[in-house]
Amino acid sequence: MSYLHVLNGDASLTAFRQSEVPGEPVVCREFICEGKAKNTKDPELFFESRAKHLEFHYGIDQQSYHTQVVKELEKLKPSGSFPSEIILWFDYDVFCQFNLIFIIHLIRQRFKELPLISLVDLPKHTEPATFNNLLNARVLLTPGDLEIADDAWDAYCLDTPQALELFAKFNTGNLIHLNTAIAAQLPRFPDINNGLSIIQEFFLQRLQMGTYRWYDLYKLFWDSMPIYGFGDFQLDIMMNRMINAGVLEQEDQMLRITSLGSEILANEENYLDYASMEHRWLGGVRLKESPWRWSKTLQRLVAIDK
Repeated sequence: MSYLHVLNGDASLTAFRQSEVPGEPVVCREFICEGKAKNTKDPELFFESRAKHLEFHYGIDQQSYHTQVVKELEKLKPSGSFPSEIILWFDYDVFCQFNLIFIIHLIRQRFKELPLISLVDLPKHTEPATFNNLLNARVLLTPGDLEIADDAWDAYCLDTPQALELFAKFNTGNLIHLNTAIAAQLPRFPDINNGLSIIQEFFLQRLQMGTYRWYDLYKLFWDSMPIYGFGDFQLDIMMNRMINAGVLEQEDQMLRITSLGSEILANEENYLDYASMEHRWLGGVRLKESPWRWSKTLQRLVAIDK
């Protein structure tokens, strides 16, 4: 048996290499739950679009993206040593689950004949000694599971989130965390009353109670909303956007809410009137042009007149 292991990020790579699990690792360094996901069946067109978007809006150099992300994922192609099984090691959170459906989609695009594909439910901060037990507990994904993943990916890339929202209510088979992760992604659309995403609102609500050192605020987020799985990089970008919109102020390491931020929390102002939404995307949805808003009352997305 020849194994190809897809790991979600470099954090698990060191532990994997220290374990005695046989097979070669492939590291997925994407963060698909953020930014634009071009609706195309051509991986090369997807990566080209993604590289341009991430450079322009996230400051990630295109060459670095191709070297660190695209080149690494080239290992997920048929070659002389065709793998007998591809094993996917992914956590339960939004960050990992959206990467997971992307990887399954990519494998299905590149392999005309699929090897066995299995899934390891990878806990956070896994020790090397536990990898073999996790490997033995892996679940073989059925053709139906792979179809669910691919359909969810297609839905994420559409310019309307209605199809994706349905997956939050579906039984997603052996992809046991996928529906929960999709349900958590939906409130990241602007709120119908104040224009804030659920994470932006979390930060403003905490800062309304007092100032925080940035790292303490991040830790509070990680402890309170572990479903998202975001790291410093994603949160730094979010904070900078909120500062540029005038709802937060930063002095040295301390963050505080502004009067505008308080007015937005009280639904007296709308965040979208102050924040630039140019080139802002969630998957296939361009937020500047999208009528879709999150309703806390209805717990679903609703379309507004634009």
